[in-house]
Parts: sequence; C-alpha cells; structure tokens
Amino acid sequence: MNQLTKSYGKEHAVRDVSFALENGRCTALLGPNGAGKTTILKMLSGLLKPTDGTIHFTKTKARKDNRKYIGFLPQHPVFYDWMTGREFLMYAGRLSHLSFNEAKFRADELLTRVGIEEAGNQRIGKYSGGMKQRLGIAQAMIHRPALLMLDEPVSALDPIGRREILQMMKDLKKETTLLFSTHILNDAEEVSDDVLILRKGLKVAEGNIHDLRTEQQKAKIHVQVKGMAADWLQEWRAWAQVEDIEFEDDLAKIRVNDLEQAKKLMLKKIVQQEIPLISFEVARTTLEDLFMEVVNQ
Repeated sequence: MNQLTKSYGKEHAVRDVSFALENGRCTALLGPNGAGKTTILKMLSGLLKPTDGTIHFTKTKARKDNRKYIGFLPQHPVFYDWMTGREFLMYAGRLSHLSFNEAKFRADELLTRVGIEEAGNQRIGKYSGGMKQRLGIAQAMIHRPALLMLDEPVSALDPIGRREILQMMKDLKKETTLLFSTHILNDAEEVSDDVLILRKGLKVAEGNIHDLRTEQQKAKIHVQVKGMAADWLQEWRAWAQVEDIEFEDDLAKIRVNDLEQAKKLMLKKIVQQEIPLISFEVARTTLEDLFMEVVNQ
C-alpha cells in the first residue's frame, strides 16, 4: 500500500498512508475513533476507491482486481436471518466462485472450525452476537484468502465471546496473513505481531511491537503504599533522577532518567522514612504507553 489517500471534499479521512504486510503475520490497525482504520480496510477490500495512492498484492499486477485474495469481516456484518448458517456459508462460497461441492465442504469445515457446527442448520436470526461474529469470520475465510481483514472483531462481544474470538485469531494467523482494526490495546498486544498507529488519517507509528517498545522505552518505577501515595512521595519530584510522577490514589508511577540510581535512592528513602510500602516494581513500557506517546505528539 503506497500513499493511500481518501478525501471527501477538503476533508482527508486518510492521507498518504504507506505500509506493507508480511505473509503469515498479524498486524493491528490502532487509533482512536475517526483515525481512518475502517476507511483503510474498505479501500483494501475494494469497497472504497482511494482518492490517490496504490494497492498492490505480490500475486497480481498493479491495478488488477485483488478481491479473490481477500476475506473481509466488517464491523457490523449483515446476514440473511432466514438462512441457516450452513446455507449462508454455501451462498458466500458460490459467490466466491467455488463449486457446489467445494462450497459445501468448506461450509461444513468452517462451521466446525469456528465452533458453531451444532447451529449449522439453525436460522441465523436465532444466533447470538458471538455466533454471528464466528459466522462472519467463517464467510470471510470461505475461499481461503491470502489476507483476512477484520474490522473491530470483538468490540460488541461479552468477555467470554471476546476471549474465544481472540484465541481463534491466534490460530488463524498460522494459516493466513491477518489485518484487524481495534481501539482495545490489550487485544492488539495479545494477538498481533506488528502495529500501525493512526491519528486523524495519518500514520504516526508502525512496526514490530517489540521494536517499537524498545524505541519508546521509558524507565518507570511503580510504587504502591498504604494510604495516598502523594502524601508520602511528593518530595521525590524534586530529585534529579525523576522526570515525572503520576499519582493514582495509593500508586505512584514514576518516570526516571537513571533507573539504577533512582532505585537505590528510593529504596533508601523508603527504609529511612518508614514509608508503608505495599509493592515496588520496575515497569515495562506497554502498548498503551506507546500509543499515548505517539498519538499525543
């Protein structure tokens, strides 16, 4: 994808976004609402025509129809409620130019794969939200796509359904390239290998999660005490080793510029002043830390 742009008049939903997807990896599109995640997925799937820029699949020549290589689950999938799950998958398979026998075989295979084989002959109108989400993933996979794209795949699910879909996504990336959008950072951190972070239609960061964390690494120490942390640790703000302290009730999140020296001084003060310590932890940079850092730049 090279310099993808989508404009509506003078407004840019996406502007000059370029990135590449590696085979067999899972990439998360991250960003707040309105960042351009869904617009990018719709352009890649052929549902929206880019105002500018190019999309290229390694298997095809430039500007050729790539849809046969793509499986797509929109954020709000729509089904024919009068169909059974099996009928719908066979219908999707036939639309994808599978033979009748192949569509039937794939429908049965995928109903089992996504865990709703017992509901295969049940009308979709009686499916729960989680079952419909599973059925949507199955239809996106019916033609064995090289790229599977999921738009906010767990946003409307309860905790159990969310956990099941995330596990399914971990399994799916073993057999296809996976691209999904989300604003739930924990989900991205759990499932994805790479991330692309968007803000107001612009790409602000991309790459391997581990590498990005290393680049943005900030030394942090979390100190939890009995009572209000600010009452005990406010004076630490003045230390040369401390860049900033964020107080949250009994917890202090302390960003430091010299981790070893800061640890020694803090532990010394805790003992000398008999501060009622509950926990003392050197914290790693999380995806949320990285996200907030680059989005607020």
